Amino acid sequence: MSDRTVRRLPIDTGSSGWLALSERRMPVRVLDGDRTADWLIIGAGFAGLSAARRLTQLRPGETIVMLDAREVAQGPAGRNSGFMIDLPHDLTSGEYSPGDAAQAKQEIAHNRLAIGFAANAAAELGMSTATFSPCGKTNAAATPRGEKLNADFARALARAGEPFKLLDARAMRALTGTTYYTGGLHTPGACMIQPADYIRTLAASLRGGVDIFENSPVVGLRREARVWAARTPSGTVRAPKAILAVNGHIEDFGHFAGHLMHIFTYASMTRALRPGMAGHGQTGAAAWGLLPADPMGATVRKISPSGEERIVIRTRFTFDPGIKVSEGRIAKIAGEQRRSFDARFPQLGGLPFEFSWAGRLCLSRNHVPAFGEVEEELYSACCENGLGTVKSTLAGMMAAELATGTRSAILEDYAAQPAPKRLPPVPLAYLGINSVIRWQELRAGREG
Repeated sequence: MSDRTVRRLPIDTGSSGWLALSERRMPVRVLDGDRTADWLIIGAGFAGLSAARRLTQLRPGETIVMLDAREVAQGPAGRNSGFMIDLPHDLTSGEYSPGDAAQAKQEIAHNRLAIGFAANAAAELGMSTATFSPCGKTNAAATPRGEKLNADFARALARAGEPFKLLDARAMRALTGTTYYTGGLHTPGACMIQPADYIRTLAASLRGGVDIFENSPVVGLRREARVWAARTPSGTVRAPKAILAVNGHIEDFGHFAGHLMHIFTYASMTRALRPGMAGHGQTGAAAWGLLPADPMGATVRKISPSGEERIVIRTRFTFDPGIKVSEGRIAKIAGEQRRSFDARFPQLGGLPFEFSWAGRLCLSRNHVPAFGEVEEELYSACCENGLGTVKSTLAGMMAAELATGTRSAILEDYAAQPAPKRLPPVPLAYLGINSVIRWQELRAGREG
């Protein structure tokens, strides 16, 4: 009999601007009492909600109970940069250019399947372009090294037959309103999303046999005969099959311990830039998204919800195996982001940040997911490797297919990946990983 007590819950620090600008579309329900269902899903982020949606397609009429420790979109699903990227995107490699052509082709196919799944949901649910926009993304360069990385990436894309467009400094200024960038590389396959709004809309759409209970952390999970029983502080859910969609938190359920890197990244969002304010109308196109040419640089997005311009900047990475960071850390990094932002947009006169927050990532050393049937009828859809919007969507879809015995070529490829490699002991990992991260950030220089 498997019996796990979950003694630690992740902590999400700071106030997410995405969540603040999003509206709930369903009442909060907390599990109170005992429930039974055909399926149990723990975690209501990209992976969990995608698994639930796929199960409703594969097994219509079967009941699903979802449990989340917080309210939907309060966790990592509502704290990322909102890029759904189709091309290879390995944060640990130091550049985006794929090394292995066959592996890159497979990753692109996987990512595009997930983006297509999300795009179908967006179309079916009537999401606006402010929530889901297939507009592509631009890798922005601000240094000679950044331009070289873009040139290398362009050559790799050309060899693979992938479309792209190189932008010069004038085109980058027209796009962003700033002279900071010296060049860019635009690829059309990415989508920009408002992550909290996308997640809340998707969650609200799951009706007819799908129950979502929020603020209901699982504190114990055990196998009782042929049923999984998940215990919360106020009730228990029992189901024959269960999917863990909790990303790095899966270690606390007794799986993949010592194999996953718990990484935090940090973001700030400005207050709204309205007509009459300094710099209004000087931020280029109505909306855009920039990835840094150097993966350790600054990700920057402009959004215009309700016509009010805001800019989001994401910088810095830290390895924190305790799965929590302090408010002081966020404030310190927000100060660094202030300088980075002002260097890019001096015309905005120090437009204040209204929100600053941290977001959790989970990576493996060999850039593979923590996926599969980890115990009898218990499935893992975890470890998104820094591209959670897409890879967690895919993991949720694949977990649903695996658990239902649905066969597909993509599932065969996905399930055939090796397991995550073990990390060094925690003290060595902490020093080593953070040292490598900091060196890469310093090397990025003006890209950050």
